[in-house]
Amino acid sequence: MNIDLSRRGFLKLAGAGVAATSLGAMGFGGAEAAEQAHVRAFKLASTTETRNTCPYCSVACGIIIYSDGDLKAGEEAKVVHIEGDADHPTNRGTLCPKGAALKDFVNAETRLTTPRIRRPGAASFEEISWEEALDKIARALKDDRDANMVLTNDDGVPVNRWTTTGYLAASATTNETAWLTYKVVRSMGIVGFDNQARV
Repeated sequence: MNIDLSRRGFLKLAGAGVAATSLGAMGFGGAEAAEQAHVRAFKLASTTETRNTCPYCSVACGIIIYSDGDLKAGEEAKVVHIEGDADHPTNRGTLCPKGAALKDFVNAETRLTTPRIRRPGAASFEEISWEEALDKIARALKDDRDANMVLTNDDGVPVNRWTTTGYLAASATTNETAWLTYKVVRSMGIVGFDNQARV
């Protein structure tokens, strides 16, 4: 059988073949259409969505945490996915490499989730409750403030300075929380006050 095909005819035939395979690859073929008719469920459909702030730097990017339990209700939950919050005005859904790796940070076995204390003479740390930890911190602050508060300077002018304790604030917070933190720390007389973003 002899096929008489010119060069122009060959190019037309090759072009038609490329077009047909391209359309099939894009899902216009019968087999692909039948395959696309069954859509699998979204993998995060059964998870609980919680909005939060990335804890790393001072940018305070918004994140969305997906967990297999309800974090807001205090349930034990495993974080299965973290992504940037597209509705957040700071990062608009983007995350830096540290923020993108938050899932591993949150689920790390070495991450501390309860307060610990090493008592005098002890060789190791022991877990304590949040109530006990906060009580110990409050007691240490009160004792230090009572012992070291400077009420007046050498000329008798009221200064109300507390210079033996410092406060390091976190930057992953809202403006309102930052303002309240500043007011509380300054009202106690603490002079050494800085932010984690500058460290």
